Amino acid sequence: MQALPWLLPALVLIVGVVIFPAGYMVYTSFRDLSRFGKDRGWAGFENYVRVFGLDPLPTVLTNTVVWTVGTVVVTVLLSLVLAQFLNKKFPGRKVLRMVIIVPWAASVVMTSTVFVYGLDPFYGIINKFLVDVGIIDEPYGFLKNATSGFLSAMAVAVFVSVPFTTFVVLAGLQTIPHDVLEAASIDGAGKVQTYWSVVFPMLRPALAVAAIINIINVFNSLPILKTMTGAIPGNDADTTTTFMFKLIQNDRQIDTASALSVVNFVVIIVVIGVYLKVVKPMREVNA
Repeated sequence: MQALPWLLPALVLIVGVVIFPAGYMVYTSFRDLSRFGKDRGWAGFENYVRVFGLDPLPTVLTNTVVWTVGTVVVTVLLSLVLAQFLNKKFPGRKVLRMVIIVPWAASVVMTSTVFVYGLDPFYGIINKFLVDVGIIDEPYGFLKNATSGFLSAMAVAVFVSVPFTTFVVLAGLQTIPHDVLEAASIDGAGKVQTYWSVVFPMLRPALAVAAIINIINVFNSLPILKTMTGAIPGNDADTTTTFMFKLIQNDRQIDTASALSVVNFVVIIVVIGVYLKVVKPMREVNA
């Protein structure tokens, strides 16, 4: 009880910012709301039935899996390589570390907008570069169709996610005792064997944190897809998050969107639970 006055501000913030909005979202998902937001009473599970009956849902779910798994896997792999490089001593290492964090620290909308202009087929510098080096024959409208727009958005998502993930992995690398690496070297283990048998297992907690945060951020990501593929007609470049907002903005289906957001929340909790169960990040590692 003595700690309550000190904890009260944090508890009020948690209730106001997390618990109340989440509870209201669940409540709204069971209500029948008109296009203008008028509450017409209890709807039961009608909104959830409507969600699973939506025509674009199979495409949207497939996109969501590809978007989340693809972005997180590529991000983690690139971060492992980059963190290993940044863990070595070389001139300018501190400056390079500061530069790498910029894409993560900058506004996601701003970064996405930069790529939107860069990929423009008429004046985009990225398009011009690809033509100049011979990768493509003529400027291409990457953001004019669903497939190339979706893949471009994934590339930007990786670009934005790599800095944070790299620093989490780098922090994990710096916690590995140097005498453990020396012992592996004395035992005759090569660099590759040392990495996979000693270093990589000891990175499990750091990788778990990086993967979980990335899964949550990427799964719920709206700004990148909204900025880069929001103008593409239809739902071929939508994930469940962007589709949910289209239900609100375009169709005014607030109750259906609330039901989809609850489904999103349940899915992400289940995915994280399965990940923690399989990976067991806090399991003791015998080096």
